[in-house]
Amino acid sequence: MTGQLVSIEKELSSKGPSGLGRISAVVVNYQGEAYLEACIRSIQAQEIAVDEIIVVENASTDGSLNLLNTSFRDVTVVRMKTNLGACTARNVGMRAAKHRWVLLVDNDVVMEPGVLGRLCEAICENEGAVMAQPRSVFKDDVARIHYDGGDFHYAGLISLHNFGQPRVDAPGQPTEDIDVAISLCLLLDKKEIIDAGAFDESFFILFEDLDLSHRLRLAGKKILKVNDAVVLHDAGTAGISFRKDAGYPGRRVFFHSRNRWLYMTKCFRLWTLIVAGPGILVYEAAWILFSLKGGHLGSWWRGKVAFLKLFREALRKRRTVQKRRVVGDRDLLVGGPLTLSPNLASGGGTAARLLDGVLRGWWAICRWLVV
Repeated sequence: MTGQLVSIEKELSSKGPSGLGRISAVVVNYQGEAYLEACIRSIQAQEIAVDEIIVVENASTDGSLNLLNTSFRDVTVVRMKTNLGACTARNVGMRAAKHRWVLLVDNDVVMEPGVLGRLCEAICENEGAVMAQPRSVFKDDVARIHYDGGDFHYAGLISLHNFGQPRVDAPGQPTEDIDVAISLCLLLDKKEIIDAGAFDESFFILFEDLDLSHRLRLAGKKILKVNDAVVLHDAGTAGISFRKDAGYPGRRVFFHSRNRWLYMTKCFRLWTLIVAGPGILVYEAAWILFSLKGGHLGSWWRGKVAFLKLFREALRKRRTVQKRRVVGDRDLLVGGPLTLSPNLASGGGTAARLLDGVLRGWWAICRWLVV
């Protein structure tokens, strides 16, 4: 009996307070000197101690490395020779992590106290969950929700939940099932994610979390959102993200133009692309007009050329993705709402509502043909 008790005590001790065993944290950094310290400190301050913190340094040219060398000598730094994008950096960090459960955090995220504990608790309470995201709010306006997960819009987009809405108007259940998790902060099962193909490195950045979430969900995996776990999201990736009155970056137009079609090629059934095609093309036409208005038509065109160069590779990946499918497109896709950034919608609110209405209308017609 004594030997059995010692064995049980050792098993509980090895699991630690997370209930998931020891946890690795991976921070992806590019040009993040201004907010990297706050990110790491917030991870270190969690009531559940992570066993290791790995920073994947994506060839920054600012003072990030100096900060890490002087203030965080207990942090493992993986230096990339060149910036191969967030997807590659996340995959490198996951594979370098010692443990199966990985807390994956972008460098402009600050975790409020108790976030890791709630994420662990939610996963332990939901059998089969392979990934969980907290609720994120704007760091400069914590009363408003930034990313709250979302659904798969049939036009190849994320239909975001509660985007830009006051937190008081969107309490939700403590834990909810979602289809799309936003990759700025995730607690994930490394084995399951790698088995599903990990982040697609051909995306570089943008649409990568939509693509990964879709691959997991069509394979029948469960993804969670934990509403009472909150993180603060700062300025985003330079040259990609935008806030308030900032112009829409041409580089983001390029990635949107390319990656949206890479995602649909891999994750949608061919029949879905055919019957939903008119709505998909209506959105594409609207995106062309938006790119033209912003002076980024060249970026849109280069994105399409880049997509064609990757098309054969996308078809190869598609075969692997579709073999794992156990959930049909009709059960995964939605027709709205169309989510636009407030600073885009405000300049063309009527046009945005019209576009949303057209897309919803076509989905109402064609949804019953989708399988």
